[in-house]
Amino acid sequence: MDYGHALEFGVFITPTNTQPQAPVALAQLSEQLGFDLVTFQDHPYQPRFLDTWTLLSYAAAATSTIRLAPNVLNLPLRPPAVLARAAASLDLLSGGRFDLALGAGAFWDAIEAMGVPRLTPGQSVEALEEAIDLIRGIWDPDERGPLPTGDHYPVTGAKRGPAPAHDIPIWIGALKPRMLRLTGRKADGWLPSLGNLQPAEIRSQQERIDDAARGVGRNPAEVRRLLNVPYGTEAERLAELALTHGFSTFIVVSDDPNALSRFAQETAPMVRGLVEAERARRGTAAPGRSSRALAARREGIAYDEVPASLRDTTIEPGDFAYRAVRSTYLRGGTPGIVLRPEDTAGVQDAVAFARAHRHLPLGVRSGGHGVSGRSTNDGGLVIDLGALRDIEILDERRRLVRVGPGARWQDVARALEPHGWAITSGDYGGVGVGGLATAGGIGFLGREHGLTIDQMVAAEIVLADGTLVRATEDENPELFWAVRGAGANIGIVVSLEFQATPVGKVAWVQLVFDASDAASLLQRYAAATEDSPRDTTLFLIAGTSRAATTPVARLYGVIDSADTSVIIERLQPFLTIAPLLDQSVQLGSYADVISNAPDTSHDGRGEPGFRSGLLDELGPETAGIAAELLLSGSTPWFQLRPVGGAIADIAPEATAYAHRHARYSVTAVGRSASFDELWARLEERFAGLYLSFESRTGPDIVARAFPPATLERLRTIKERRDPEGLFRDNFPVR
Repeated sequence: MDYGHALEFGVFITPTNTQPQAPVALAQLSEQLGFDLVTFQDHPYQPRFLDTWTLLSYAAAATSTIRLAPNVLNLPLRPPAVLARAAASLDLLSGGRFDLALGAGAFWDAIEAMGVPRLTPGQSVEALEEAIDLIRGIWDPDERGPLPTGDHYPVTGAKRGPAPAHDIPIWIGALKPRMLRLTGRKADGWLPSLGNLQPAEIRSQQERIDDAARGVGRNPAEVRRLLNVPYGTEAERLAELALTHGFSTFIVVSDDPNALSRFAQETAPMVRGLVEAERARRGTAAPGRSSRALAARREGIAYDEVPASLRDTTIEPGDFAYRAVRSTYLRGGTPGIVLRPEDTAGVQDAVAFARAHRHLPLGVRSGGHGVSGRSTNDGGLVIDLGALRDIEILDERRRLVRVGPGARWQDVARALEPHGWAITSGDYGGVGVGGLATAGGIGFLGREHGLTIDQMVAAEIVLADGTLVRATEDENPELFWAVRGAGANIGIVVSLEFQATPVGKVAWVQLVFDASDAASLLQRYAAATEDSPRDTTLFLIAGTSRAATTPVARLYGVIDSADTSVIIERLQPFLTIAPLLDQSVQLGSYADVISNAPDTSHDGRGEPGFRSGLLDELGPETAGIAAELLLSGSTPWFQLRPVGGAIADIAPEATAYAHRHARYSVTAVGRSASFDELWARLEERFAGLYLSFESRTGPDIVARAFPPATLERLRTIKERRDPEGLFRDNFPVR
């Protein structure tokens, strides 16, 4: 009876308070010796013991890699609703290093003395089962139903969350038949002590767990078997317990540093060698995904055929990590599988897997921030490039930089800051490089240095047939033309090269205005923008979702100068566009400006309602319609970005982004009949749109994004490079 789990070794430390730092020092030593796990007893009624939960928290802060767990936690004295949040919090703070072992309670005389009523054996099982359901319910912030309730733990008013950093396993330390059956039904592990086991009964105890697991549709291998063992247990005995009785985690009981060292250096390697050799002879397989995870798989996906290079990083709907990768910044998704390649070869393997699943939607994700939401889907494939995030200086003299598509722009800015360089890159540092740098890139340095694509000098692309090609002005020039503005159509970019620009200190400007006379404000903003030198790029944002007493508009952006007199001069025309309510101007690096994104996963819900357009002018009539829209209460977000200056210096036919004549990019959010009516009136005045700010789909949207000659050229390239239309889910030109 060997369930195939990888062997792990831990330590069992007494939480003595006679020398309070001693248990912590033993935890640190255990980490240095290479143990996987450190555990502490939980007997809070013992006068010589530290509080185990406090000790666990302190030890977590004093270590960095070893996992921590109670051995086992005394549930009658640890209310599960409070315990769930404490466990999730410690798991988050420790970087996913907390495991939870529970016991139904022992030493009841001491427990009763602390005011807890004694439970019968049957009640203990019921209470533990109820606690497990409640703890897991609190850990699942995505569940919308009520929390599990029962007779032992009232949860009126309790809330879900936070979610822990990893899928915290729940182990049960118990021996009685009803507890063993509960372990099989609900737990992730069984944690007895060798001294409490009768050799003749181990098999029957394991069988009770296995039968109970099968009874609820679980694979018995989903229950890891852990064992507290006294120091001095021979390696051969431990190997026998692993190969014959299925134990795979051995926790040595000792507070002697020398004993722990000998076990780690002598016993553990010997056990590992004996078990691995016998498993190789038998052909023992690892347990694989749980029955719950397998049940969550979607139809039409050959999960078992995922290439070997991707198996360890692939995420399925039943995996704990799925909640962090299923959605984008604004769009909720339920993809059937998320492939996460770690290098170019992995991307090629992912593309091959996608070719074998042409019947499914395919999303390609660099950072997942795109407002179109096209990097997720329902039931399809997502190729997540987040691991391809290296940033490398290729040539200091020429300011050449190579960047992976999964890098975020704030990371790029920080990497270039010591060199005094920058690459213009939108207005939010959390955006992934790949998505923005293949669509255009309208940023704070746009009027001075152009679009992001205008600083690109090369790209490496995995095409639909899996071929890796390099595209420059001289090598595969048609691909280089297409990737600068329509890259989502031609392949997956695995690296990009840019020529950075020298940029020193800049002024970060934020101005707030009374927007009651919005039409006048917009016209004055346009006049100030068009008269400003190119070193000044200020975006405008306004809009309300309800009637406001004083509607406001905010200008924010960059003046590329550290000279205060120049900054003041540049600001003067903008300060008079409307009554000024607030202002802030700060000097800093471009990295200071763009480093504005938290390092958290996206959790978008529903479908974004973004609209995009490009304007050649912002005269009185256009400003009047726009003012009516932003004051209507139908849009919480109305934005203007200047796209003139250096952006217009590039010939329209030079890149797939062809609307070089436009002066403003317009973006708005809304989902109502009144919004649609007002937007339609404004849309009549547009001369194109920018796909990165558009969530609608369809051929008409693509036709507005690319002028006829550009679209025809893109279709020719598409037919040659992706004839079967593998890349068809992100504004396809076919």
